[in-house]
Amino acid sequence: MVTKLASSTVSNSASLRKVLAAINATPPAGIAFVLDAQNKLCGVVTDGDFRRWLLEGCNLDDSLKDISLNQFVHATAGESLEEIISRTNDKIRIIPIVNDQFELVDYIQIDKRMHLPVAVPDLNQGNELKYLTDAFLSSWISSQGAYINRFEEEFAAYCGVREGVATANGTVAIHLALTALGVGKGDEVIVPDLTFAATINAVLHAGATPVIVDVNLDDWCISVEEIKKAITPKTKAVIAVHLYGQPCEIDAIKALCESHRLFLIEDAAEAHGAAYKGQKVGSFGDIATFSFFANKVITTGEGGMCITDSTELAERMRILRDHGMNKQKRYWHEEVGFNYRMTNMQAAIGCAQLERIEPIITYRNELEEAYKEQFEATNLFTFQKKLPDREKTVWLVSALYEQEDKTAFMKLMRSNGIDVRPFFYPLSAMPIYTPYSFSNINSHLLSAKGLSFPTHWSVEVGKVAKALRQFTES
Repeated sequence: MVTKLASSTVSNSASLRKVLAAINATPPAGIAFVLDAQNKLCGVVTDGDFRRWLLEGCNLDDSLKDISLNQFVHATAGESLEEIISRTNDKIRIIPIVNDQFELVDYIQIDKRMHLPVAVPDLNQGNELKYLTDAFLSSWISSQGAYINRFEEEFAAYCGVREGVATANGTVAIHLALTALGVGKGDEVIVPDLTFAATINAVLHAGATPVIVDVNLDDWCISVEEIKKAITPKTKAVIAVHLYGQPCEIDAIKALCESHRLFLIEDAAEAHGAAYKGQKVGSFGDIATFSFFANKVITTGEGGMCITDSTELAERMRILRDHGMNKQKRYWHEEVGFNYRMTNMQAAIGCAQLERIEPIITYRNELEEAYKEQFEATNLFTFQKKLPDREKTVWLVSALYEQEDKTAFMKLMRSNGIDVRPFFYPLSAMPIYTPYSFSNINSHLLSAKGLSFPTHWSVEVGKVAKALRQFTES
């Protein structure tokens, strides 16, 4: 059942724009209930219907009055659950329930697919649809438009730096940063062993040689001591990853880089809003990179950004991002560049998300505390630590499973429709990256134990806890 029943209803004279808002108000159902002037149920619209209408040439300002609604299956209040479920099939997953006056009182949803995923983007509480529609109607839908400039400026300011350069995704943001810093063939770049593969792939795409070093057991982030050991005359840069929202020991890493004249890139893809000693992550390195993929703290669907305090670096990244084209002489290319641009429509969503970033972060932190409270009695998990001088952001609620094998636990959770994800594999464990390994003991221990739990606005922690109790009792 869903508590937001009123927000999922629309009048049969409503515009398609209002229908879309109603559909978005009831994830993961993706449905709107249509009522007539007497408040009686007269139609059911799914997200599939909506997509079909758009493909048939309808637009957002068209009225439902001009569209023929499909027949729908319904149930009456008082019918048994078995009777209602018998009317569902692979195509009919949602059954509205009406009273004797045919007024909508509730609905039931049956879905055999995973129904508590690890991540769901939060797009329903702010101006996301408004700004996206504005960008769409402005006709500035590609890589130019007011929202791109606004998003770059506002996100950079939020992180405490002067310049932002929006990109197509977080991976190309790292590659763009390396290229702008002149990192390439013959150079070594130190990266942590426990991170998503995008970090090391960007180094390889730049033509440089990655050097994989171990992480700390307490913060799960790259080890300062291992960085020191791995530095050679060929080392040109360090990529410090703020893993799972936890700030690494970034001031010590920065001091080490400065003493050896190395570039410092912060990979903050998972750490929007996190801080070290009161200073936002992303403001320590020569360049910092972020991802706005759909599972991140804030999202643009796909998308990324490089931020920096250097106007010179920012201008170079903008040129490289746009095919290496001279800014004053259109279609005149002075170097080989890339098409790494973000669209104005993505940036429009980003602006709306950024307006709500603090309540989003607060909610995620509170969600982690709720998990801890529910899981405390089991003694099965050690959650990601809160360390002195660090304000971590909860990207995914993450913990270490303190038994020998997490496979049985993951299997039971998934049988209950709860997606529980293992940590990233250590880079050094994968044959394509093994030749670059320098040290890796802690990363393998953490990866073997690590799990991430559903972390989004519609999570029912009680449901996860119930499945956990079932596991411990069995």
